[in-house]
Amino acid sequence: MNQTLIPFRTLSDKVKAGLPFEIDDMWRQGRTAYGGLTAGLSIAAAQRDFTDLPPLRSMQVSFVGPVTNTPMFETRLLRQGRNVTSIDVKAISEDTAVSSGTFMFGASRSSTIQQYLPMLDSPPPEDCQSFHSKENMAFVPGFTHHFDMMMIEGDRPFSGSERGYIRCWTRHKNPDCWNDLDSFICLGDVLPPAAFPMFTTMGPISSMNWQMNILGDNVTTDDGWYQIESILNAATGGYCSQLMRFWNRKGDLIAEGMQSVAVFV
Repeated sequence: MNQTLIPFRTLSDKVKAGLPFEIDDMWRQGRTAYGGLTAGLSIAAAQRDFTDLPPLRSMQVSFVGPVTNTPMFETRLLRQGRNVTSIDVKAISEDTAVSSGTFMFGASRSSTIQQYLPMLDSPPPEDCQSFHSKENMAFVPGFTHHFDMMMIEGDRPFSGSERGYIRCWTRHKNPDCWNDLDSFICLGDVLPPAAFPMFTTMGPISSMNWQMNILGDNVTTDDGWYQIESILNAATGGYCSQLMRFWNRKGDLIAEGMQSVAVFV
Protein backbone atom coordinates (compact mmCIF):
# COMPACT_ATOMS: atom_id res chain seq x y z
CA MET A 1 0.00 0.00 0.00
CA ASN A 2 1.90 3.02 -1.34
CA GLN A 3 -0.87 5.63 -1.37
CA THR A 4 -0.50 8.47 1.12
CA LEU A 5 -3.13 8.34 3.83
CA ILE A 6 -5.13 11.50 4.52
CA PRO A 7 -6.04 11.33 8.23
CA PHE A 8 -9.58 11.91 9.43
CA ARG A 9 -8.52 15.12 11.22
CA THR A 10 -7.60 16.74 7.89
CA LEU A 11 -11.07 16.10 6.44
CA SER A 12 -12.84 17.04 9.68
CA ASP A 13 -10.97 20.35 9.88
CA LYS A 14 -12.02 21.16 6.32
CA VAL A 15 -15.66 20.47 7.14
CA LYS A 16 -15.45 22.70 10.22
CA ALA A 17 -13.85 25.46 8.12
CA GLY A 18 -16.43 25.11 5.35
CA LEU A 19 -13.77 24.16 2.80
CA PRO A 20 -14.33 21.75 -0.12
CA PHE A 21 -12.67 18.35 -0.02
CA GLU A 22 -12.73 15.01 -1.77
CA ILE A 23 -13.05 11.53 -0.30
CA ASP A 24 -10.24 9.50 -1.81
CA ASP A 25 -10.13 5.76 -2.38
CA MET A 26 -8.48 5.15 1.00
CA TRP A 27 -11.65 6.31 2.78
CA ARG A 28 -14.00 4.19 0.69
CA GLN A 29 -15.91 1.00 1.31
CA GLY A 30 -17.08 -0.39 -2.00
CA ARG A 31 -18.83 2.32 -4.01
CA THR A 32 -19.48 4.58 -1.04
CA ALA A 33 -17.55 6.31 1.72
CA TYR A 34 -16.84 4.39 4.91
CA GLY A 35 -19.90 4.84 7.13
CA GLY A 36 -17.92 5.95 10.18
CA LEU A 37 -16.37 8.72 8.10
CA THR A 38 -19.77 10.01 7.02
CA ALA A 39 -21.03 9.96 10.63
CA GLY A 40 -17.88 11.59 11.99
CA LEU A 41 -17.98 14.38 9.41
CA SER A 42 -21.67 14.92 10.21
CA ILE A 43 -20.69 15.58 13.84
CA ALA A 44 -18.00 17.96 12.62
CA ALA A 45 -20.64 19.86 10.62
CA ALA A 46 -22.89 20.14 13.69
CA GLN A 47 -19.94 21.50 15.70
CA ARG A 48 -19.21 23.94 12.86
CA ASP A 49 -22.67 25.47 12.78
CA PHE A 50 -23.61 25.32 16.48
CA THR A 51 -21.18 26.49 19.13
CA ASP A 52 -21.12 25.67 22.83
CA LEU A 53 -22.96 22.39 22.42
CA PRO A 54 -23.27 20.17 25.51
CA PRO A 55 -21.90 16.61 25.27
CA LEU A 56 -23.30 14.29 22.63
CA ARG A 57 -25.75 11.81 24.18
CA SER A 58 -27.29 9.98 21.24
CA MET A 59 -27.16 9.80 17.46
CA GLN A 60 -29.12 8.01 14.75
CA VAL A 61 -27.67 7.94 11.23
CA SER A 62 -29.36 6.42 8.18
CA PHE A 63 -27.17 5.59 5.19
CA VAL A 64 -29.66 6.21 2.40
CA GLY A 65 -27.36 6.23 -0.62
CA PRO A 66 -23.74 5.94 -1.76
CA VAL A 67 -21.39 8.84 -1.09
CA THR A 68 -19.98 8.86 -4.61
CA ASN A 69 -18.48 12.32 -4.84
CA THR A 70 -17.46 15.33 -2.78
CA PRO A 71 -20.22 15.57 -0.14
CA MET A 72 -21.68 18.68 1.45
CA PHE A 73 -23.11 18.68 4.96
CA GLU A 74 -26.26 20.65 5.72
CA THR A 75 -27.40 21.18 9.32
CA ARG A 76 -30.71 22.22 10.85
CA LEU A 77 -31.64 22.92 14.46
CA LEU A 78 -34.61 20.75 15.36
CA ARG A 79 -35.03 21.94 18.92
CA GLN A 80 -33.04 23.58 21.67
CA GLY A 81 -34.55 22.85 25.07
CA ARG A 82 -33.31 23.48 28.58
CA ASN A 83 -31.33 20.24 28.65
CA VAL A 84 -31.18 18.75 25.14
CA THR A 85 -30.30 20.25 21.76
CA SER A 86 -31.32 18.21 18.71
CA ILE A 87 -29.64 18.79 15.34
CA ASP A 88 -30.38 17.27 11.95
CA VAL A 89 -27.43 16.77 9.58
CA LYS A 90 -27.74 15.64 5.97
CA ALA A 91 -24.90 14.67 3.65
CA ILE A 92 -25.54 15.68 0.05
CA SER A 93 -23.69 14.04 -2.83
CA GLU A 94 -24.43 14.84 -6.48
CA ASP A 95 -27.51 16.82 -5.39
CA THR A 96 -28.91 13.77 -3.58
CA ALA A 97 -29.23 13.13 0.16
CA VAL A 98 -26.96 10.17 0.95
CA SER A 99 -27.15 10.19 4.75
CA SER A 100 -29.49 11.63 7.33
CA GLY A 101 -28.56 11.94 10.98
CA THR A 102 -30.16 13.21 14.16
CA PHE A 103 -27.69 14.17 16.90
CA MET A 104 -28.86 14.90 20.44
CA PHE A 105 -26.61 16.87 22.78
CA GLY A 106 -27.52 17.03 26.46
CA ALA A 107 -26.28 18.79 29.57
CA SER A 108 -25.23 16.61 32.49
CA ARG A 109 -27.27 16.57 35.68
CA SER A 110 -27.22 14.72 38.98
CA SER A 111 -29.13 11.43 39.18
CA THR A 112 -29.72 8.69 41.70
CA ILE A 113 -29.57 6.06 38.93
CA GLN A 114 -26.10 4.68 38.24
CA GLN A 115 -25.45 1.47 36.30
CA TYR A 116 -22.13 0.26 34.92
CA LEU A 117 -21.12 -2.54 32.56
CA PRO A 118 -17.46 -3.49 33.10
CA MET A 119 -15.21 -4.44 30.25
CA LEU A 120 -14.47 -8.14 29.88
CA ASP A 121 -11.01 -9.32 30.87
CA SER A 122 -8.65 -8.99 27.95
CA PRO A 123 -4.95 -8.63 27.18
CA PRO A 124 -3.66 -5.16 26.30
CA PRO A 125 -3.50 -4.29 22.60
CA GLU A 126 0.27 -4.68 22.62
CA ASP A 127 -0.17 -8.40 23.38
CA CYS A 128 -2.80 -9.08 20.70
CA GLN A 129 -2.39 -10.11 17.09
CA SER A 130 -3.52 -7.92 14.22
CA PHE A 131 -7.11 -8.46 13.12
CA HIS A 132 -5.92 -8.47 9.50
CA SER A 133 -3.04 -10.63 8.33
CA LYS A 134 -0.44 -9.09 6.04
CA GLU A 135 -1.68 -11.34 3.25
CA ASN A 136 -5.26 -10.11 3.63
CA MET A 137 -4.48 -6.39 3.85
CA ALA A 138 -4.38 -6.18 0.05
CA PHE A 139 -8.06 -7.19 -0.06
CA VAL A 140 -9.60 -5.16 2.77
CA PRO A 141 -11.48 -1.90 2.10
CA GLY A 142 -9.31 1.19 1.72
CA PHE A 143 -10.49 2.85 4.92
CA THR A 144 -9.09 -0.02 7.01
CA HIS A 145 -5.55 1.27 6.44
CA HIS A 146 -6.32 4.28 8.65
CA PHE A 147 -6.76 2.13 11.78
CA ASP A 148 -4.89 -0.25 14.06
CA MET A 149 -7.08 -3.28 14.81
CA MET A 150 -5.97 -5.96 17.27
CA MET A 151 -7.95 -9.19 17.74
CA ILE A 152 -9.10 -10.12 21.26
CA GLU A 153 -11.88 -12.66 20.81
CA GLY A 154 -14.22 -14.02 18.16
CA ASP A 155 -13.52 -15.07 14.60
CA ARG A 156 -12.26 -13.37 11.49
CA PRO A 157 -14.42 -12.77 8.40
CA PHE A 158 -15.28 -15.70 6.13
CA SER A 159 -14.22 -18.31 8.68
CA GLY A 160 -17.57 -20.14 8.69
CA SER A 161 -18.05 -19.58 12.41
CA GLU A 162 -21.24 -20.69 14.15
CA ARG A 163 -21.59 -17.32 15.88
CA GLY A 164 -21.37 -13.71 14.84
CA TYR A 165 -19.01 -12.12 17.35
CA ILE A 166 -15.93 -9.89 17.12
CA ARG A 167 -14.02 -8.12 19.91
CA CYS A 168 -11.01 -5.95 19.06
CA TRP A 169 -8.82 -3.14 20.29
CA THR A 170 -8.96 -0.32 17.73
CA ARG A 171 -7.53 3.15 17.24
CA HIS A 172 -6.70 5.69 14.54
CA LYS A 173 -3.14 5.30 13.33
CA ASN A 174 -2.71 9.08 13.32
CA PRO A 175 -2.28 10.41 16.91
CA ASP A 176 -4.04 13.67 15.95
CA CYS A 177 -7.25 11.61 15.82
CA TRP A 178 -7.05 10.08 19.30
CA ASN A 179 -8.93 12.50 21.53
CA ASP A 180 -11.90 14.13 19.81
CA LEU A 181 -15.58 13.25 19.63
CA ASP A 182 -15.80 13.27 15.84
CA SER A 183 -12.74 11.01 15.64
CA PHE A 184 -14.36 8.53 18.03
CA ILE A 185 -17.54 8.46 15.94
CA CYS A 186 -15.41 7.87 12.85
CA LEU A 187 -13.70 4.96 14.61
CA GLY A 188 -16.96 3.44 15.83
CA ASP A 189 -17.93 1.67 12.59
CA VAL A 190 -14.49 0.21 11.88
CA LEU A 191 -15.22 -3.46 12.61
CA PRO A 192 -16.78 -5.54 9.84
CA PRO A 193 -20.39 -6.60 10.44
CA ALA A 194 -20.74 -9.15 13.23
CA ALA A 195 -22.20 -11.60 10.72
CA PHE A 196 -18.98 -11.68 8.68
CA PRO A 197 -17.35 -14.52 10.66
CA MET A 198 -20.29 -16.73 9.66
CA PHE A 199 -19.73 -16.14 5.95
CA THR A 200 -18.10 -18.89 3.92
CA THR A 201 -18.01 -16.95 0.64
CA MET A 202 -17.56 -13.29 -0.18
CA GLY A 203 -20.67 -11.23 -0.78
CA PRO A 204 -21.75 -7.60 -0.62
CA ILE A 205 -23.06 -5.96 2.54
CA SER A 206 -24.59 -2.56 3.20
CA SER A 207 -25.03 -0.74 6.50
CA MET A 208 -28.54 0.71 6.62
CA ASN A 209 -28.48 2.69 9.85
CA TRP A 210 -26.50 3.21 13.01
CA GLN A 211 -27.59 4.29 16.48
CA MET A 212 -25.13 5.21 19.20
CA ASN A 213 -25.73 6.24 22.82
CA ILE A 214 -22.79 8.03 24.45
CA LEU A 215 -22.48 7.16 28.15
CA GLY A 216 -20.52 9.99 29.71
CA ASP A 217 -19.54 13.62 29.35
CA ASN A 218 -16.10 12.98 27.86
CA VAL A 219 -14.96 10.56 25.17
CA THR A 220 -11.34 9.86 26.09
CA THR A 221 -8.93 6.95 26.33
CA ASP A 222 -5.21 6.25 26.71
CA ASP A 223 -3.06 6.16 23.56
CA GLY A 224 -6.15 6.24 21.36
CA TRP A 225 -7.21 2.64 22.09
CA TYR A 226 -10.88 1.64 22.38
CA GLN A 227 -12.19 -1.87 22.79
CA ILE A 228 -15.13 -2.65 20.50
CA GLU A 229 -17.44 -5.62 20.90
CA SER A 230 -19.83 -6.47 18.04
CA ILE A 231 -22.54 -9.10 18.56
CA LEU A 232 -24.97 -10.48 15.99
CA ASN A 233 -28.36 -10.59 17.72
CA ALA A 234 -30.59 -11.76 14.88
CA ALA A 235 -30.55 -12.29 11.12
CA THR A 236 -33.39 -13.10 8.75
CA GLY A 237 -34.51 -12.23 5.24
CA GLY A 238 -31.12 -10.77 4.32
CA TYR A 239 -31.02 -8.26 7.20
CA CYS A 240 -28.97 -8.44 10.40
CA SER A 241 -29.32 -6.67 13.73
CA GLN A 242 -26.13 -6.23 15.75
CA LEU A 243 -25.23 -4.72 19.11
CA MET A 244 -21.99 -2.79 19.58
CA ARG A 245 -20.22 -1.74 22.80
CA PHE A 246 -17.23 0.54 23.28
CA TRP A 247 -14.90 0.73 26.30
CA ASN A 248 -11.89 2.95 26.83
CA ARG A 249 -8.59 1.50 27.97
CA LYS A 250 -9.45 2.04 31.63
CA GLY A 251 -12.50 -0.20 31.21
CA ASP A 252 -15.16 2.55 31.24
CA LEU A 253 -18.13 1.87 28.96
CA ILE A 254 -18.08 4.82 26.57
CA ALA A 255 -20.96 3.98 24.24
CA GLU A 256 -23.46 1.39 23.10
CA GLY A 257 -24.73 1.10 19.57
CA MET A 258 -27.03 -0.89 17.33
CA GLN A 259 -26.87 -1.32 13.59
CA SER A 260 -28.98 -2.80 10.81
CA VAL A 261 -26.95 -4.40 8.03
CA ALA A 262 -28.21 -5.78 4.72
CA VAL A 263 -26.34 -8.91 3.58
CA PHE A 264 -26.44 -10.49 0.11
CA VAL A 265 -25.26 -14.03 0.78
